[in-house]
Amino acid sequence: MATLNIPRLVIGAAQGRTGKTTVSLGLCAAFAGRGLVVQPFKKGPDYIDPSWLSEAAGRPCRTLDPFFHRDAAALLAAFLTGAQGAGISLVEGNHGLFDSLAEDGSGSTAAVARTLAAPVLLVVNAARMGRSAAALVQGYLNFEPGTPIQGVILNNVARGRHEAKMRQAIEQHCGLPVLGALPRDPALAIPDRHLGLVPREEDGSLLPAIAACRQAAESHLDLDAILAIARGAPPLEAADAGAAGSPGRPQGAPVRLGVFRDMVFTFYYPENLEALEAAGAELVFVDSLRDAALPPVSGLVIGGGFPEMFMEALSANVALRRSVREAAEAGLTIYAECGGLMYLSRRITWGERSAEMAGVLPCEVQMTDKPQGHGYVEAAVDGANPFFAPGTVLRGHEFHNSRLVDAGHDLRPVYRLTRGSGISNGWDGLVYRNVLASYTHLHAAGAPGWATGLVARCRESGN
Repeated sequence: MATLNIPRLVIGAAQGRTGKTTVSLGLCAAFAGRGLVVQPFKKGPDYIDPSWLSEAAGRPCRTLDPFFHRDAAALLAAFLTGAQGAGISLVEGNHGLFDSLAEDGSGSTAAVARTLAAPVLLVVNAARMGRSAAALVQGYLNFEPGTPIQGVILNNVARGRHEAKMRQAIEQHCGLPVLGALPRDPALAIPDRHLGLVPREEDGSLLPAIAACRQAAESHLDLDAILAIARGAPPLEAADAGAAGSPGRPQGAPVRLGVFRDMVFTFYYPENLEALEAAGAELVFVDSLRDAALPPVSGLVIGGGFPEMFMEALSANVALRRSVREAAEAGLTIYAECGGLMYLSRRITWGERSAEMAGVLPCEVQMTDKPQGHGYVEAAVDGANPFFAPGTVLRGHEFHNSRLVDAGHDLRPVYRLTRGSGISNGWDGLVYRNVLASYTHLHAAGAPGWATGLVARCRESGN
């Protein structure tokens, strides 16, 4: 075993929409501005917040989620892998600090902090609150003993007197330092819409929000004290390199695997792309708006995104849509998630707007005003498909405001859901020829055999 000193922090909050992302972005950008190598992590299933954390830190944000990683050892190993080479690692929590699917709290941000032995900074929304904030913080300190809360950051502070009252109450009654107070400032907000924040890749005009978060952190947070807390985190024990007996990269020439990756299709976990490469794939990125045809590839991955926001532009690229459709009919191996599923359909309709898509799958997509699926998914593979052995249990997540309509009878769903909504009636994962498309987003840690199965199918098909 090796002993590792890894400066680290978890940014938690009393509840959702308290300001965790604002604080996390500000700290990432401020510490990167000091010349530190900053590794961001996001607790929970998310693509959008990580896109902004990646931009702020200058290093791809990674995912830590007990639901995907399944046990504490796997989650710690994922953290240690991601933290390599970083001067500080920062984990943005989700929801409230103790919120969890499980009643015992085993899936909470607090549980992640305890697994990582990482100091927690608790963000408190100061709006419409005075010394009562101390009672709230005291409750969080006492709720689950052993949760390493080591400081408080106030957000939405009105004025100097407001901050002074809250600071005095918290430090006097809770024995915790208040490490800063962010003022109410619209410049710190990133616009959101039907499924959360706007992805960073989609609109570069929003980048000044990161600069505003950095300036706020540098002006209003005690960065030296926060860095000292991170550096004071206890050492972690890690298995020596090579002890796990990693099988290494597969033998043979790499398999060229196309990946739609542009301002439309942005939802990719870096761990998933790494898993594909480790399985023997050479990733070839495709721009769904500009490329006129698929390059020579043995398979194609189309991740999630917001195709409904770009439906007319996607439809206008007739040549690429035709290329994808013809390749699918010729037997090309294709894996698609959510937005990718929508692209492979015949048409997307949203109110008065309607646009043709690739037409690979005999179905259409209709946007709705309400979520059709949102949250964690657990599925058992229950049917023949290109990638998974029957009986494989998959853990993923979904968040979509669309549904399938006018689906053909030759579409076979193969994910039998024990949790989640999927396409309908407890099923997801449509199979058509060598295509597998679903509303479920998979993370490699929760999908045994996904990357190896996908690459192996590409190699076997020899397209």
